[in-house]
Amino acid sequence: MTREDGAQGAVDMLAAARSAQMLGESGSPGWIKLVAPAKVNLVLNVGDRLDSGYHRVSTILHALNLHDTVFMRRTAAPEGSGLSVIAEAKGRSGVSVPEIASADNLAAKAVALLARAIGRVEDERVEIRIDKRIPAQAGLGGGSSDAAAALVGACRLWGVDPSAREVRDAACEVGSDVAFFLQGGCAAFAGKGDEFVRSLCASKRPVVLVKPERGVSTVRAYQAFDADPALADGAVEAAFDEVGSADDVPLFNNLAPASEGLEPELSAVRRWLEGRCGAGRALLCGSGSCTFALCESFDEAVAVSVEARKRGWWSRATSLGPLKAAVVR
Repeated sequence: MTREDGAQGAVDMLAAARSAQMLGESGSPGWIKLVAPAKVNLVLNVGDRLDSGYHRVSTILHALNLHDTVFMRRTAAPEGSGLSVIAEAKGRSGVSVPEIASADNLAAKAVALLARAIGRVEDERVEIRIDKRIPAQAGLGGGSSDAAAALVGACRLWGVDPSAREVRDAACEVGSDVAFFLQGGCAAFAGKGDEFVRSLCASKRPVVLVKPERGVSTVRAYQAFDADPALADGAVEAAFDEVGSADDVPLFNNLAPASEGLEPELSAVRRWLEGRCGAGRALLCGSGSCTFALCESFDEAVAVSVEARKRGWWSRATSLGPLKAAVVR
């Protein structure tokens, strides 16, 4: 074991201890526990800009086994106080969490939207505690996945069918990726990225994730794309329409050149990963700033991840998988 491995192991053990302490707090009667997986876009095909300001998007998303853990419970509130939703997030395993107001947390927003949609007016308090292992502003969908998990959790707490139209409508209003996490596994979406098209056979392939410290604003990335759009060819459209298995999907992201042009280190990360995992196996996650690479084995993913951390980048070895936002306890 290298010094770097030992240091990372110490960090992970400390994170696990802290997580266990939080689980103790959240493990009392009334709490439920959910998983909120990360995702990568195997295909991100950005098209023309719509009148709404959004872009037409066709994408194939795949869940990862890397996930946040969400704890939820509801308690009574004073008469006449109505519904309040409180969300708290804590970073684990070296992941930092931006300081945001509880009301601005996507998980809290999702629960409030669902309550309004179903006309829930009870006096109660819904508490959400999130163990964050998915880094923010990485293109991995952590906030959207937490929101999806919160919707599933609210359905469990309130006795609502999670397949109800109101749940999906709330998901789409929060953000375009939230609907995918209700589906999970591997799936194609269209429209603004929130219209389910079809499921694909999920993969179990090992993946390494690498993220430099600096990121790219999604707004700036789309502005750069609009200034010089790199539109997809017919082969990408055919893959979107015809491929049935995640293992057969050709990696594609036509937003990546815009993001890499704004932050050159993203190009350096991709080239570095291609040098270790093979040409055509590395791709930027959404607008960034994380890049993923498909690996031949989990041992390879771990080795590349260790190398990436030595270079000062955040990195994790994980794998593609069938996860979705779901109650586990």
